[in-house]
Amino acid sequence: MTLLEQEHEDFRATARAFMDREVVPHHAEWEAAGIVPRELWRKAGEAGLLCFDVPEEYGGLGTTDFRFNLVLSEEMSRAMASGPGFPVHTDIIVPYITTLGTEEQKRRWLPGCVSGETISAIAMTEPGAGSDLQGIRTSAIDKGDHWVLNGSKTFISNGINADLVIVVCRTDPDAGHQGISLLVVERGMEGFERGRNLDKVGMKAQDTAELSFDDVVVPKENLLGEEGQGFVYLMQNLPQERLSIAMIAVTACERLLELSLAYVKERQAFGRPISKFQHTRFTLAEMATEVHVARVFLDDCVRRHNEGTLDTSLASMAKWWTTELQTKIADVAVQLHGGYGYMMEYPVAKAFLDSRVQTIYGGTTEIQKEIIGRSLGL
Repeated sequence: MTLLEQEHEDFRATARAFMDREVVPHHAEWEAAGIVPRELWRKAGEAGLLCFDVPEEYGGLGTTDFRFNLVLSEEMSRAMASGPGFPVHTDIIVPYITTLGTEEQKRRWLPGCVSGETISAIAMTEPGAGSDLQGIRTSAIDKGDHWVLNGSKTFISNGINADLVIVVCRTDPDAGHQGISLLVVERGMEGFERGRNLDKVGMKAQDTAELSFDDVVVPKENLLGEEGQGFVYLMQNLPQERLSIAMIAVTACERLLELSLAYVKERQAFGRPISKFQHTRFTLAEMATEVHVARVFLDDCVRRHNEGTLDTSLASMAKWWTTELQTKIADVAVQLHGGYGYMMEYPVAKAFLDSRVQTIYGGTTEIQKEIIGRSLGL
């Protein structure tokens, strides 16, 4: 059964042309700089590559068909464009505003998110709290007509460029997970500071920052959803986030397989292409099989997500299994390339470095297995 229809393939042509024109020629420069220019976001907005689920009245496509998100991930992976944080913005953050925002919030924020004028981030992770969201210490005190926010966050994707940051914080220190709320902090608010643009192992062109909040006055109108329901909202949105990461993983695996196949057919050893050696053929046969299984699994998850039946457990299965496969396939691809695979001028070396974080962010592999185990009654 074919997952994609003609409208998705038409969108693919737009996305591919954009990547080839606006991203590929400049990506190495952005990796050196550690950030992509804001102008790229505006161009992506003009091309219709951002925030597909935003209703038309706010400038979006008004579709919840996640196959468009899948196609964009595929084309970004094909271009090996790990820098632009479009999936973080479109798949993970803006849906919080679309689903939880008041009419006033939607009119204030969504048009800019769609146009690329407004870049978003979500601040969950803290120096002392990663996958354990209940360990969050960032706090907001109710002062009547505003909140006073204090705390620090780290490893925040889009953190340097972000104009809107959804901050996960405690509004009731004694209520456990029921004391967590979501506050939207805007660029320019006094006391909101950005620290270092973090120097990562891979994904060099995507800005990832430390953020600090020192007595930041946040208007009551910037509370997203209901007070004390933040943990529930995070749990509701995490399956889509994990599916988005799985989409990146599977398409990266497919790209690595393509690169490896091309290389072994050209590379000579002992007077013949290394593709003629049985070990190489067996290795690639294993890679092709595993990548195909991953694609079938992913397509099923996307189909289920569109139908509203992708549950937390299945999303966790997809996230951990496909990202672990990505790191495995990247490692094998480097080995097949030999010494050249260790050279940064070869795309497999970059893919190897970019892949490593996939099993960590969005909830580590161990956390995903814990979630699945609990769903099994263990």
